[in-house]
Amino acid sequence: MKEFLGENSAHCGEVVQLPLEFVKQLCLKIQSERPESRCDKDLDTLSGYALCLPNLARLQTYRFAEHRPILCVEIKPKCGFIPLCGGVTHELKHRVCRYCMHQHLKVATGKWKQISKYCPLDLYSGNKQRMHFALKSLLQEAQNNLKIFKNGELIYGCADARSPAADWTELAHHLKPFFFPSNGLAGGPHCTRAVIRELVRVITRVLLSGSDKGRAGALRRGPAPRGPRVCEASPFGRSLRRQGKNSPECSGLPKGCLLYKTLQVQMLDLLDIEGLYPLYRRVERYLEEFPEERKTLQIDGPYDEAFYQKLLDLSTEDDGTVAFALTKVQQYRVAMTAKDCSIMIALSPCLQDTSSEQRPVVPSSRSRFAFSVSVLDLDLKPYESIPYQYKLDGKIVNFYSKTVLAKDAAVTPARYKEREDCTLVLRKV
Repeated sequence: MKEFLGENSAHCGEVVQLPLEFVKQLCLKIQSERPESRCDKDLDTLSGYALCLPNLARLQTYRFAEHRPILCVEIKPKCGFIPLCGGVTHELKHRVCRYCMHQHLKVATGKWKQISKYCPLDLYSGNKQRMHFALKSLLQEAQNNLKIFKNGELIYGCADARSPAADWTELAHHLKPFFFPSNGLAGGPHCTRAVIRELVRVITRVLLSGSDKGRAGALRRGPAPRGPRVCEASPFGRSLRRQGKNSPECSGLPKGCLLYKTLQVQMLDLLDIEGLYPLYRRVERYLEEFPEERKTLQIDGPYDEAFYQKLLDLSTEDDGTVAFALTKVQQYRVAMTAKDCSIMIALSPCLQDTSSEQRPVVPSSRSRFAFSVSVLDLDLKPYESIPYQYKLDGKIVNFYSKTVLAKDAAVTPARYKEREDCTLVLRKV
């Protein structure tokens, strides 16, 4: 992932050995701090090993005094494109993104209480209006996709019981000194809206800023887009259609920014899980016959330069070989890693006496911030998880088809269908 995202963004960490008793006590200690929705995930208390990483809630690229206040926003952006490949059997997947469909299943199974208005395609659009809408939607319904830390302490995100209005008021109280240091705003709803607006603008500017060079540019594709630019289920997209607009001004992501590079890696999923699964079965049959080949095929690594070079083969013509199938499987694993990673944005107010230092800086209305951007959760998705992903994909699409689309179909005949020609007749009364 470092090859694609850049040296400063991806951190390899160091494997360290831990006493089993320490891990057990740690697991017990943090359990009460975890949101109810995350308690189904357990720590591995038996391996005795952990990955030691830098504290990504702090600035990574420059040395700062420890007393300097630090704000960190963690975003899990999810998959930013809709597949257009021929292997997709559900036509619905060409119009609605995976995240928006999955929301309905998660709410129905009790994972979350209400559906988020966030759509990854809005964040990845590069259009500031859509990006602002996406970030505000995340702030309204953070789920597991947004967290905010102040000096390393979690102050916002994944709340199970509180209302967004109460959360926003408390969040604005925390953030006001960062964005309005002169205390020019009084309290109240106006202050809250102003602070949230500044936060959204700063995050957008950071996400669109250039980062250190990775090799995502090596993933050369043709000029055709990989799918629709707007998801039909996005509230932003629906509001456009109500206004008679097809799509907003297409801005696109700057090629140097981390979102662009992350999206390029996500798009290594060339065939969608539907087209990929038969290739996985081909590799499985080969391994059943020749189990000793697992190491040669690099199923479990090492993830070195030779492995990386195979990822650059973007051909989709199946020649029937195990080599082709394995390349697509490995590309899918890397793409899924990029679809599930977290982006950590650390911000610290610039002091007057440090304006001459060479470092990335982003402006806000009343202040300026030094910042660093890092990526977390980059461990490669397991080869063995592919059957689970295949079943989950079918479950998500079928549930969305039977509930949301069926409900829409029942309502639509009473009115005219969207995009259908109609005549409005005015009669004198």
